[in-house]
Amino acid sequence: MKIDLNSDMGEGFGPYRLCDDEALMEVVSSANIACGFHAGDPNTMARMVRLAKALGVAVGAHPGFPDRVGFGRREMPVEADEMRQQVLYQLGALTAIARGEGVPVAHIGFHAAMGNMINRDPALADLIMQAVSSVDPDLIVFAMPNTEIERAATRAGLTTLTLFLADRAYDAAGQLVSRNLPNSVLKEEATVRARVRQFLESGTVTTIDNQTIEIRARSILVHSDTPGSLELARVVRSEIEAAGATIAPAREVLACADGATHLTHQRT
Repeated sequence: MKIDLNSDMGEGFGPYRLCDDEALMEVVSSANIACGFHAGDPNTMARMVRLAKALGVAVGAHPGFPDRVGFGRREMPVEADEMRQQVLYQLGALTAIARGEGVPVAHIGFHAAMGNMINRDPALADLIMQAVSSVDPDLIVFAMPNTEIERAATRAGLTTLTLFLADRAYDAAGQLVSRNLPNSVLKEEATVRARVRQFLESGTVTTIDNQTIEIRARSILVHSDTPGSLELARVVRSEIEAAGATIAPAREVLACADGATHLTHQRT
């Protein structure tokens, strides 16, 4: 089985860097590049695109709200059309920079509060997905399974790739536990390793209240701002490879004839 490993990249600004993007880029197969609103700037975006090109990593847009202080995690009172323009603006910026480097933009995934707001409103989700499709109908939309973003992308004729978040706690409904609550962000290597192994072998995850639920996904996300993200990404990659799967960019994963969402063999 092929599986994508992705991370949010380029989430610094000017001389400020959130993590070791260069080292992290060597671990992942898809990079979600901040487009200048919640983080990023033209030089950082170009640096990320060049790194991705050199390492064969797929480039994706990671739009968020224009709120650097809140890192795009605070919801903003924006009208639907204003959010549409914000998404188009950021997607357009990365697309132009990537084309200047001879690199296609392969996917889009929404950051934090912007994604949360879209997921609560089917009409807004439809508006945003139609806007994305108008720019490039071949873009792959990264989304958690069974969300308004996934459903709206499908209605707009866009291809989706669903995500498993290795470093975030889930509730019994399959939703992420709020970052404001204890144990919502998972930082310990052993915990992340066990979760990834469980997902790969059974397609399930254990929730914060100790229930087991199914997770339909073909891409694993590690947040670059999680403490120790580089080490956690390496742990995730090692578990994928130990399970006999192959790390591959989203488009290769989707083209793979094997439609299984998890590995069923046991390790020896």
